[in-house]
Amino acid sequence: MPDGLASRRIHCPYCAETLQIQVDLSAGDQSYIEDCQVCCQPIQLNCTIENFRLVSVEAQCST
Repeated sequence: MPDGLASRRIHCPYCAETLQIQVDLSAGDQSYIEDCQVCCQPIQLNCTIENFRLVSVEAQCST
């Protein structure tokens, strides 16, 4: 976890490709949109962080 970052593999909810994302642990719980690196569709990411540890990441279709 260099520089307060954590990486996690997710699956794109559109094309099912596996993607690697980086999450800034110093920002606390986060909800943001990131485009799929393969199909370019917008993915809604919801990250739960507790005590500077990445607890969970949910990847959903963006509405």
